[in-house]
Amino acid sequence: MKFLIIGAGGIGCYYGARLLDAGHEVTFIARGAHLEAMKQQGLSVEHEALHFKASVEALSMDELLNRHNCADYDLVMLALKSGATSDWLSECGHWLKQAETPVLSLQNGVDNEPLIAAVIGEERTLGGLAVRIGGHIIAPGHIEAKGPAQVVMGRWPQVKESVPALDSLSDTLNAAQIPTRITNNIRYELWKKLLINNGVNPLSALTGLDTRSLTADPALGKTVYAMMQETALAARADDVELTPSDVDEMFALISQFDAIKTSMLVDREKGRPLELDDISGAVIRRCRQLGESAPNTELVERLLQLDIRPVQWRPLTA
Repeated sequence: MKFLIIGAGGIGCYYGARLLDAGHEVTFIARGAHLEAMKQQGLSVEHEALHFKASVEALSMDELLNRHNCADYDLVMLALKSGATSDWLSECGHWLKQAETPVLSLQNGVDNEPLIAAVIGEERTLGGLAVRIGGHIIAPGHIEAKGPAQVVMGRWPQVKESVPALDSLSDTLNAAQIPTRITNNIRYELWKKLLINNGVNPLSALTGLDTRSLTADPALGKTVYAMMQETALAARADDVELTPSDVDEMFALISQFDAIKTSMLVDREKGRPLELDDISGAVIRRCRQLGESAPNTELVERLLQLDIRPVQWRPLTA
């Protein structure tokens, strides 16, 4: 198959390397020094179960639009930051409409799929999430990833019947050692992942702590759990019911998973825009819509907006 990966950062490059290793064709869309390094030196990916280094096809967005048609690809994987989705659709909407290629979103948040479906239609829109993976660019052209790196995907917004093309895609990903399962209710799965994203990403960015440090700390762990509860409340605005058992399951999952730097913490360290609007903002907006409050989420988001940073305390000297 021929795959196009839009937003070739840590997670996009890991999945792309897996697909290349399995014999598929992959085009990576990136920018800046990372793009230039991939063009000149190839792509290197280090993972506990994969050591990949090879030349790859890496292009800028302009180069893609000038050199390729959407119909050249069997699947578009969208791994952009959520805040870039709308601008990308505005730029590439006409290009996307010239084919029937499905688009699989592997982004944070619960608002990307409606934007995609509004441009290309629900029949071509696949909701998805990358589960239990941490992946970052540690140097241009060099990716470090960890975790089982599973994918959950499904037709947007919800289907009851089996979709043969989706079954075939799942088989392809699983054969490439990307553990993949199909869900008939992708909206529920996206909200379930947002439990973790809202629980740890903003607080991690605020404190500078990894996920394990957050959940193991008595006070911060309670805050993580409370922000997950606020996420479950917000989901009701989208007619998604997240139970206390869902909250407990996701809290246990992130508590037991390897200590990872969240993507929001990495973005803050590098001075990049944070995905606040698509993570904490999504929770706050929906709670307000329901006439409810999300005090923990609101506080952490506001501190990040004010750019409050951890103070490096030093012991007093005599």
